[in-house]
Amino acid sequence: MARVFVYGTLRAGQSNHGLLEQASRLGGCQLMSGYVLFNLGSYPGAKKSTSSTSPLYGEVYEVDSHTMTLLDQLEEYPELYTRELVETEYGVAWIYLYNLPAAGLPLISHGDWCQR
Repeated sequence: MARVFVYGTLRAGQSNHGLLEQASRLGGCQLMSGYVLFNLGSYPGAKKSTSSTSPLYGEVYEVDSHTMTLLDQLEEYPELYTRELVETEYGVAWIYLYNLPAAGLPLISHGDWCQR
């Protein structure tokens, strides 16, 4: 089993949440700094940022290897998104990070895709 931190369309009530129907929701979570969130249209993309002081809001799930494979396909890993491990209040979890240039994309400055 692995943990994954989701911040966009995989969150509860969002368009791709159905992919997590077999997963265990550990809870809501915020990464306190180090990330910026961009609005890519129908989904968001987070990137690392050494200058960001805004939190990134999301949820942490425990997923099996099959679900992780489905998430990799959805996120077009490793081309469109890469993933790395991040520390959360529920332990270490994977986060998908946008892998393309973000210059000129709208910023979601408050860090919460669901409140855009």
